[in-house]
Amino acid sequence: MTEATTHTIDVPGAVLTYDVRPGSDAHKVPLVMVGSPMGAAGFTTLAGYFTDRTVVTYDPRQSERSKLTTDADPTPETHADDIHRMMRAALGSGPVDVLASSGGAVNMLAFVAAHPDVVRTLVAHEPPLVSVLPDREAASAAVHDVRDTYERDGLGPGMAKFLGLVMHSGEVPADWTDQSAPDPARFGLPAADDGSRDDPMLGRGHIVNTAEYVPDYAAIKAAPTRVVVAYGTESEGLLTQRAAAAVAAALGVEPTRFPSGHAGFLGGEYGQTGDPDAFAARLREVLDG
Repeated sequence: MTEATTHTIDVPGAVLTYDVRPGSDAHKVPLVMVGSPMGAAGFTTLAGYFTDRTVVTYDPRQSERSKLTTDADPTPETHADDIHRMMRAALGSGPVDVLASSGGAVNMLAFVAAHPDVVRTLVAHEPPLVSVLPDREAASAAVHDVRDTYERDGLGPGMAKFLGLVMHSGEVPADWTDQSAPDPARFGLPAADDGSRDDPMLGRGHIVNTAEYVPDYAAIKAAPTRVVVAYGTESEGLLTQRAAAAVAAALGVEPTRFPSGHAGFLGGEYGQTGDPDAFAARLREVLDG
């Protein structure tokens, strides 16, 4: 695989770090891989399946190598502007294809609404939007409870509630926040509070601003971008799968099934392994579709 070159770009409120892997076929449309809060490292395995294309990955402003220069909490619109600036620096103004995962999928929905002529095909994989769910009131309360628990008690208790929520199958019950809090030890997490509040998932307003974002569905549908809303076969019934199906319905398209689950493309990154062989094959099929 071609070695990645690493670059930085100053954007309002942050210094972003991004990587470019030149492809072997200059005629192929570049492929940009976007996560949030997951950074470029999470796409290392998947990028190796697309050596024919130039592949660009980056660390969102609250994550890994990128640095914040403001105290303002980022929103999907903030991230969309960051991605646009990063793409122009890395690739110029030409068309791109994008695989966007989780919060990155939310940010790319904001991107397509704001910059409709940049992306040829967007594969939005499991955008965790509670704003589109029929149980949005209970789901939103659960998200706020995760954030509040993190701010009050620290990473272990906050992350335990987050994991309990995203592993729950079916609609979120109205009394979810009244139920007993899960034990952090169940997930191998510490119960003690170390005093830090800089987790990229639970801190900086990320979880609430991402989950409660309401995409401009009319603008997205009006854009020339082909939007493929996808979910993993192992995510059936989970919040991210239900959200993906609801987003697809709002856009008037059928959701597309991918192998494995929410992290199906991982090949050992962050200690997780999905089914990257099958995921990459399906992604190539969809992009070539």
